[in-house]
Amino acid sequence: MADDYETETQDILKPLVFRLHENAPAIVREVLLERGWTEFDQKEQDDTDWNLYWRNSPFRMTDHHSIKPWQRLNHYPEAVRITRKDYLARHLKRMKGAYGSALYEFSPVAFIMPNDYVKFIAEYSKERQSVGRRPSYWICKPVDLSRGRGILIFQDIKDLVYDCTVIVQKYISNPLLISGYKLDLRLYVCVTSFCPLTIYTYEEGLVRFATEKFDLGSLDNVYAHLTNTSINKYGASYKKYKEGIGCGCKWTFSKFRSYLRIFGVDDLLLWQKINNIVILTLLAVTPLPVASNCFELFGFDILIDDKFKPWLLEVNYNPALCLDCSIDDTVKRRLLHDIVELLNYKEIDTLRQNEMAGSKAVRRRVPWRTAGPSTPEEAPGLLTCRKVATSNSASPVQPAPKAARGSIHKVASLTKKSVRAHPRKTLTSQLREKMNRPKTSSQAKNEDKNKLPAVHSPCSSAQLNHWLPTPDFRNCKISTHPYFLSDKDQRPIRRVGDFVLIFPFNEAALQASRDGTDVKSIIKEINKLVSKQLLSKQQNTKKRVGYLTSV
Repeated sequence: MADDYETETQDILKPLVFRLHENAPAIVREVLLERGWTEFDQKEQDDTDWNLYWRNSPFRMTDHHSIKPWQRLNHYPEAVRITRKDYLARHLKRMKGAYGSALYEFSPVAFIMPNDYVKFIAEYSKERQSVGRRPSYWICKPVDLSRGRGILIFQDIKDLVYDCTVIVQKYISNPLLISGYKLDLRLYVCVTSFCPLTIYTYEEGLVRFATEKFDLGSLDNVYAHLTNTSINKYGASYKKYKEGIGCGCKWTFSKFRSYLRIFGVDDLLLWQKINNIVILTLLAVTPLPVASNCFELFGFDILIDDKFKPWLLEVNYNPALCLDCSIDDTVKRRLLHDIVELLNYKEIDTLRQNEMAGSKAVRRRVPWRTAGPSTPEEAPGLLTCRKVATSNSASPVQPAPKAARGSIHKVASLTKKSVRAHPRKTLTSQLREKMNRPKTSSQAKNEDKNKLPAVHSPCSSAQLNHWLPTPDFRNCKISTHPYFLSDKDQRPIRRVGDFVLIFPFNEAALQASRDGTDVKSIIKEINKLVSKQLLSKQQNTKKRVGYLTSV
């Protein structure tokens, strides 16, 4: 009997389909093909016959409006609110004014030029006239450029020259150094929804080093002050062995945290502070337009100073997925595999059509890797953190699941772009088996008691009109169940691969983000958690002092 079922299943399976826009990173295609997906063929397939569309530029609002239950888009509408440096500065300034500087002190004071030129001059002059105060260093960045392009560091205002809109901030002149080299962290953050707000951070990431020793006496030396790989890989010292750093200019988070622990640094507390920064930054841009079945991968750049205080430098749209070294390959390839897991494709999604009554689609959940508990009282983002694995090697690549096809359709021959004729029978995590199944009235009533309230934006229609260009999209309701919620309890899964849920971090935060986003209530919860962190730090310090005294 089991053999008959297996044979029947093999006869009705077909792979998932991905669609790439021009200039999409090559590694995205490689990973999806490794998982047994096939690439969309515009000449041979219908426009909706795909499961994942990946592009470097934003999608049109009509693309979000017409999304199908089996599809995912790799961008959320209006994500640029957080990734343009001037927009981000305005949002953080507004939040600091509304909720106090104690929480929002993780970003240096910013001036958007030329609009804030008079304010900048006033601040600059005030510092210069202060007796006994050392003049600050400043950094100037174009608001819409990336990869270190157009950056200027200066101390004397006569050196400030710009020909486009720029942001000027105090330069952090006391960065944490390892063997004299400056570093920063590239943290990967995946937002599966802005309403309800759902944030995952990736436990592994990249530590990026400058390739020449830090020196405030040579502000024009980009290889000493900038950590961008796109710049440092052209430096004379990039391939040379550097004491304490090695060749190249990158470490993994695992190696960095092991280094910190060797010197007695509380890396758990440091990561709690970094996760606070991520949550508070994303809260600053909520709400965004209503959209379903999409996600956003951000690259948060964090600098740590010599007092182990983390600072937010910027948030990147489309963080680089190019492979400049073996560390890139280790981190980014596994990152993409885990993103696919986070998207929760089910066997029903391979049908790429609305389910018809009476169809016999297989709905078994077969995760690519074992996940942890799905309903924690508190997520590990702010107060706890899993031990970092000592090994930096990536998990063995496992192909994507085969998926069942409805019995009413004959098996279509795979395209020439398929990696294999019959990929092995595994499946990415499936969170809701009844997403498209027709419901009876009694089932609908029972489900209404447990499901999340309808997702909507809490802002007024006047505010919403600014972000939503078409009236029909403003009135559009989410037509699909959130793919990131567990079947069991309608809550985000705590852990998927190396992605760890940091928001919502407790029951109160979950409730505050369900029906719109109650930022004020969430800020109160964050304040409570920060207080707990400080108390924990004080207790640990007393224990350490007591131990040293007894010795």
